[in-house]
Amino acid sequence: MNGMVERLTGFPPLPELFGWAEGGFPGMHTAPGLHGIRVEEHLTDGMYVLRAELPGLDPGRDVEVTVEDNVLTLRAERGEETAEKHRTEFRYGTFARSVRLPAGAKGEEATAEYKDGVLTITVPVPQAKAGARTIQVRRG
Repeated sequence: MNGMVERLTGFPPLPELFGWAEGGFPGMHTAPGLHGIRVEEHLTDGMYVLRAELPGLDPGRDVEVTVEDNVLTLRAERGEETAEKHRTEFRYGTFARSVRLPAGAKGEEATAEYKDGVLTITVPVPQAKAGARTIQVRRG
């Protein structure tokens, strides 16, 4: 659709026009060559699951996943091939994305699996005990 907007109006889409990061917002600046990673996430059966699109990468060499202070960070690197290209729409360089884990998530027990260009990260999130607690009110 972005190409269609450009062809119809003669101008590139606003994010490209103003140099915003893919999926970013005005005022959010990233380093040149740094690209966002598209993700989807859900919480089910005591597990937080994040899936990230990272096609064409070697997960053992090109992908790094870290958890620090309850923030999950993905970093990936795709080097540009040296063959002459007539046209390319592939993105090369560093890709990064950080997401805050749900409260109580056990980041130290996270697992990651890469299959068919999709990285799936699973983090256990213990179910909170539902129960009422009575709080004593003291007279001041």
